[in-house]
Amino acid sequence: MFVLGTAGHIDHGKSVLVRALTGIDPDRLREEKERGMTIELGFAWLKLPSGREVGVVDVPGHERFVKNMLAGVGGIDLALLIVAANEGAMPQTREHLAILDIIGVRRGIVVITKKDLVDDELLSLVRMEVEEIIAGTALAGAPVVAVSAVTGEGLPELLAVIDGLLETTQPRPDLGRPRLPIDRVFTMAGSGTVVTGTLIDGTLSVGQEVEIVPAGIKSRLRGLQTHRAKIETAEPGSRVAANLVGVNTSQLQRGDVVTRPGWLVPTRLVTVKLSLISYLPRPLRHGAAVSFHTGAAETMARVRLLEADELRPGAATWAQLALDRPVATIKGDRYIVRSPMETLGGGGIVDAQARRLRRFRPEVIQNLRAQEEGSEEDIILALLEARQPLEPAALAARGNLPADKAGRLIEELVRRGRVVAVGEGDSRLLFTSAGWERLGEKAAAALAEYHRRFPARGGMPRIELSGRLKLGGRAGAAITNLVKTGVLVEEGSILRLPDHSVKLTPGQQANIDAFLKSLEQSPYAPPGELIPEADLLNMLI
Repeated sequence: MFVLGTAGHIDHGKSVLVRALTGIDPDRLREEKERGMTIELGFAWLKLPSGREVGVVDVPGHERFVKNMLAGVGGIDLALLIVAANEGAMPQTREHLAILDIIGVRRGIVVITKKDLVDDELLSLVRMEVEEIIAGTALAGAPVVAVSAVTGEGLPELLAVIDGLLETTQPRPDLGRPRLPIDRVFTMAGSGTVVTGTLIDGTLSVGQEVEIVPAGIKSRLRGLQTHRAKIETAEPGSRVAANLVGVNTSQLQRGDVVTRPGWLVPTRLVTVKLSLISYLPRPLRHGAAVSFHTGAAETMARVRLLEADELRPGAATWAQLALDRPVATIKGDRYIVRSPMETLGGGGIVDAQARRLRRFRPEVIQNLRAQEEGSEEDIILALLEARQPLEPAALAARGNLPADKAGRLIEELVRRGRVVAVGEGDSRLLFTSAGWERLGEKAAAALAEYHRRFPARGGMPRIELSGRLKLGGRAGAAITNLVKTGVLVEEGSILRLPDHSVKLTPGQQANIDAFLKSLEQSPYAPPGELIPEADLLNMLI
């Protein structure tokens, strides 16, 4: 199933066109009807000549409501860029076009509305203007269709063009990790809490246990609807209304994500490729405060530029965005950053579970390039190099790869010696071969220093080495594998290097000899000051 989305300047006829195509008025609020302008997202659906049913998201065009527009366009497959024939391209035409370009909407139609208000000459000029402004964007070369929602002229042609483009549009993939970014929350009499959104990356079914992220609320799906029809299972790309059990509307907000439990981790820091819109009047500086939008979520963020102190209009760079509140997002999601009054730019999320990276480091940039541009094997290796060890499920999620494909890639990399798997099954810890070698060197160095400081001790307690490796509760499996591969030797709960043996200084040896001699001479008398230090005494026991 596919979703169409409108875009364009206020009063250019977006909602009127949706109503003419679908018979549904997308403006549902009293204020919208009184003021004659769209404020919130509107929703409708239609059946195309081929019989294909598609959802429609109608967005506001006023500059004050761009944040509402952003909450609706993230899940669309085909954009309808609306330009009124009697006005031509206007500021929000260009801003909405830039937003579509940044979030990766690659298919669209330019719809020139209100053709009944102009003559053929002016209509031709407007057509030339829109072809010029879409050149160099993702919609370059898109079909241009002129219509009148009042007379109906051009509407059949528009429906045919929509049908033809969707015929060659790839359906959204089922990755087995359903995500429903919430764009509306409301209460329905007799049903309770209902949320709506465009489903991506997987299916949802009635009765399924779900989690709302980042809130961490567990629930169950009482019911599902698409286009007001009850369904048992919702497919990727569907506009979905989900009835949640045991959740109050006060617990939810736009931007929360409904998903299956246990895999989607909210984040406060993302690493991104950031492109700035070319027509902006000023650069974006390191440390700037921006509004961050992804899916249906919005929060304030602080920009950390990794390669420069400022980003010029039209340029791109690597950056990190420190978010004011947790957001549920994954690698590959698109995002937008804005100032209070204008869209600044955006791009793709490269690492959704980022650590703070050091600026101006070539090795950091090289790793990020591999994560963005490399093959799937390159992505796995780069993710591990950036944060290892990872378990297979966590690695698949961070790389936005289907679990079965990630599993095959991991096994192949293990077979070729590029990845080391520690432990068994799904709880295995994965390292790059270089990362595993560094861990072994770190453990050996810690033991060598310990042996130097305490030559009379047999070795280091396992629990102490676990703490020094800084792997948390996962250190045990790593240490066991280091013992199994001969890097370390374990005796009881004590670890040592293979070539370590207790070495006594002449003074320590003399102390022991005197202590043993005193015991032989006076076995029932306290040895007094001849008692050796604790390490020497432990060695004798």
